[in-house]
Amino acid sequence: MEDGVLKEGFLVKRGHIVHNWKARWFILRQNTLLYYKLEGGRKVTPPKGQILLDGCTITCPCLEYENRPHLIKLKTQTSTEYFLEACSREERDAWAFEITGAIHAGQPGKVQQLHILKNSFKLPPHISLHHIVDKMHDSSSGIRPSPNMEQGSTYKKTFIGSSLVDWLISNSFSANRLEAVTLASMLMEENFLRPVGVRSMGAIRSGDLAEQFLDDSTALYTFAESYKKKISSKEEISLSTVELSGTVVKQGYLAKQGHKRKNWKVRRFVLRKDPAFLHYYDPSKEENRPVGGFSLRGSLVSALEDNGVPTGVKGNVQGNLFKVITKDDTHYYIQASSKAERAEWIEAIKKLT
Repeated sequence: MEDGVLKEGFLVKRGHIVHNWKARWFILRQNTLLYYKLEGGRKVTPPKGQILLDGCTITCPCLEYENRPHLIKLKTQTSTEYFLEACSREERDAWAFEITGAIHAGQPGKVQQLHILKNSFKLPPHISLHHIVDKMHDSSSGIRPSPNMEQGSTYKKTFIGSSLVDWLISNSFSANRLEAVTLASMLMEENFLRPVGVRSMGAIRSGDLAEQFLDDSTALYTFAESYKKKISSKEEISLSTVELSGTVVKQGYLAKQGHKRKNWKVRRFVLRKDPAFLHYYDPSKEENRPVGGFSLRGSLVSALEDNGVPTGVKGNVQGNLFKVITKDDTHYYIQASSKAERAEWIEAIKKLT
């Protein structure tokens, strides 16, 4: 990492005039967040824009876009709003932590507070669990249950654990994720919420209150009064449903060469096991459906030469490239943002081939 760079990587940014979403390469420095266009796998200089962090406020989690759960909102001193989407909750929180640190760089006390999690949590006396559940049911600002799948079964009117944690924090019922998990566990203990499916039911058997509720994107919950389960028959399960039913092992933004036009685009890659598949999504689109993917069974993965443009790669794209060859001999050319990231992806894929 260059001197003075606190963090860098892909985020998906909402446009100012036309509210479309585009992947940009972001570089965080002490007082600014710079973003760059990417062409041919390289960032185009000078930067496309910059966000001055002095006097900025940060909202994380930001729940203004229902189909974009990993958002951060920055509001500058001039009231300009920036919406930035990370590829996962962990990555979103890592960015939010570093940006908050950069905003408060001149206030050591604030930075120190960031590093301290409150381990004891008590519900404020003026707020009851009934009040929280009423807010959760609010048609405009509450939790919106929807059908979710787990291991081939469809569960109607459910929501994921990490979404509820985000909601509790954004509505100021909790100051951090640890508090929100404890509060969600209390809601379960008082029979306001019920776990649904294998993942969340398994956690209930844990004795520790703070570990009974899972801050996890694969754990499902429902309001106690709407507890209904519908198991879809094996005939109804489409191939894509089976492909997407595996456990997420790794996800992140990578650049990929197109098959027909050979142009390079940033995609959100999701690696799953049982069954082993690698899917990729268009981060500019709202719907959470993959635009492509392939089975890793019998695939080969390898790093490509860093000196010069490797065979099969179009345009002047070089550095941190790797190739996946599927069982049916389709070649996928992918670029990571660093040698370390490339090594992590290759190792994770190899384990599943």
